[in-house]
Amino acid sequence: MKKVELGRTGQYVSQVSLGCMLMGTSTDEPTSKRILDAYLGAGGDFLDTANCYAWWAPDATGGESETLLGRLLKGRRDRVFLATKVSAGITDLPAARAARHPDGTVDWAGVERTFEGAGAAVIEREVELSLRRLGTDHIDLYYVHVDDRSVPLEETLSALDGLVRAGKVRYIGWSNVRTWRLERIRSLALANDWAAPVAVQVQHSYLRPTGADVPSIAGAELLDWLSLHPDVSLAAYSSLLRGIYDDAAYRESTPVWRSYAGPDSDARLAAVAKVASALGASGNQVALAWLVHHGVIPLIGPRTWEHYESIAPAFTLELPEELLSVLDNA
Repeated sequence: MKKVELGRTGQYVSQVSLGCMLMGTSTDEPTSKRILDAYLGAGGDFLDTANCYAWWAPDATGGESETLLGRLLKGRRDRVFLATKVSAGITDLPAARAARHPDGTVDWAGVERTFEGAGAAVIEREVELSLRRLGTDHIDLYYVHVDDRSVPLEETLSALDGLVRAGKVRYIGWSNVRTWRLERIRSLALANDWAAPVAVQVQHSYLRPTGADVPSIAGAELLDWLSLHPDVSLAAYSSLLRGIYDDAAYRESTPVWRSYAGPDSDARLAAVAKVASALGASGNQVALAWLVHHGVIPLIGPRTWEHYESIAPAFTLELPEELLSVLDNA
């Protein structure tokens, strides 16, 4: 797997990141180890988790993913670039669970009311807990998981900078954030000589959203901003939109599709199918390769070994110019 520079840090990471959200809950330990071993064996090194993963799973409270990764990385911590997050830990688990409905929809306002937030005290407490669970003395990339407008940015940034200066965190990032806020965050950090974000993590895929503008999905404004700020990399979660590029029946039934359904997506899905057929690849593999080609660092979050195995060929899938043009011009 090729390596790409993270922002303008001089730090190179694998061009596809392994999302470890489900490890320790939906994905059991033997399967998690098998996936991690295969990813590292393929040249991957960029691991992504969070202190709240995966509180929504049965009998889980959050922290399960970090705890399992801590066990799986013993003796090989130096082989990985490790990212985790703060601010979306759950303070009221029953209320958060009640906001997730059986039909797959989520009352996000209800969930967000239970978030721990990004105050200095939370950051300083939670980084220690994450370090302990992960079995490490430092975190390579520490994200603010959900932008917290109730806390002054100066407080959050100063606390994060303190962690960097103390050697507990190497780089910081932000997730699920509006473009104007990201600009403010970056400007404040640079003006005060604080650690500035080197990555932003939001949902982004080959399909373009047609639903309501939300801070968790990359829109045209954020993509334009990023094109002018190469010191901030785009790490894209839900890069395959839960696999809808290859499963039409699932596509129509999943809530994810509601943000993308329309003629534009129909045309782009047809382009993916055409390119996949020409290359003997799957639609998911083509969508992932397209993101990599355009300088995005996509996250994959396989729940099963079969999911991982079906995605892995995309790590080295090349898109010839004539087929890339089909995708770009759809």
